[in-house]
Amino acid sequence: MSVAASGLPPRDQAPTGRIGLRLASWYAVVFAVTSLATVALTYTLLASSLVERDREIVMSTLREYSQRYAEGGLGFLARAVDADQRSGRQERLFVRVVRGGSETLFLNMPPAWNSFDVSRLGGRGELWEQLLSESGQAALEVAGARLADGTLLQVGKSTENREVLLDRFRTVLAIVGMVIVALGLVGGAVVTRSTLQPVRQLISAVRDIIRTGKTDARVPVRAGRDAIDELSTLFNEMLDRITTLIGGMENALDSVAHDLRTPMTRLRGMAERALQSDEVDGQREALVTCLEESERVLAMLDTLMDISEAETGTMKLDLSEVALEVAVSEVTSLYEEIAEDKQIEVVTEVEPGVTVAADPRRLRRVLANLLDNAVKYTPSGGRVTVGARREGSTVRIDVIDTGMTRAALNVGWGSA
Repeated sequence: MSVAASGLPPRDQAPTGRIGLRLASWYAVVFAVTSLATVALTYTLLASSLVERDREIVMSTLREYSQRYAEGGLGFLARAVDADQRSGRQERLFVRVVRGGSETLFLNMPPAWNSFDVSRLGGRGELWEQLLSESGQAALEVAGARLADGTLLQVGKSTENREVLLDRFRTVLAIVGMVIVALGLVGGAVVTRSTLQPVRQLISAVRDIIRTGKTDARVPVRAGRDAIDELSTLFNEMLDRITTLIGGMENALDSVAHDLRTPMTRLRGMAERALQSDEVDGQREALVTCLEESERVLAMLDTLMDISEAETGTMKLDLSEVALEVAVSEVTSLYEEIAEDKQIEVVTEVEPGVTVAADPRRLRRVLANLLDNAVKYTPSGGRVTVGARREGSTVRIDVIDTGMTRAALNVGWGSA
């Protein structure tokens, strides 16, 4: 029988493949989105830090040059700017002193910044102004401060270096992003394969059971205790229970086949004799005997099924409080005639008021089986005693005869 015919998809169409692809895709997407969001946040923070740094340089230089101008005038300021540029103490900066809104008294600007048309800068003393270059790829950020004599001091810095640095960083981030996506795909495949391995083993075990009909296959259980490990453990326990039930059914069938052979042979013999006989009384007697044997067969089947259920742990008991005096009296009354025919005395010695928590029907069946054996194997003129008494948290029931049998039964007991 092929696997496909058994109701499961073929191995190359196993649902774990589609599940694995979805899990790997989700893992890759979540990993990539999280990582790229972290990278984007890093880029945003870096760009903001660079902007803050440039503006801090401009503002600190503006305060310093305003102090120099106040101490020594324009000449002192010009010498300080020239000294700073020669010594490299300051970054390359734009410095201009304007009077009257348009007359430039002092101007210092690196030659590389000639693409900025500084004449477009206002002279009203705004704190921050931004002037784009002719190419539009950089900007000159300028801060101004009004001096004591009414002139305007402006200090600015180009964003060109900052944009170059950020552009390089964006290139690195693009490469890192591609690596992150690749790692997400590979990591998703590895994690998914590892995670779904127990599921594949479970599917393999089910396939083997369906193909062979044997329940001895088991799923390997890992040391962890996640949901999949718990599923594997429960599956193995289920297989153990199924194996036990099947074994119990096989034993019960063997017992039934063995125990039914004799009564069925007797039934067949009785039926054949009845068919061969022309006597009505003989046929009636044969029918009565057949009915008795059929009742015995049914009782035997019920007993065997109860034994099988008890051995496999599947017996369901309808528990209630049972008065032993009543139960023992009902059972012994069934065997009074048989005992009288064999001249056997049946005596009950039940402690008054004793009750037990038990299934009434099955308790009576157990008592009947014990009493039946006792009467059967007690010689004529013997005695059978059925007793019951409390022993701690249990009740002891004894069936004692003068033959070869003695049986005892301990059961839990309820309130007297």
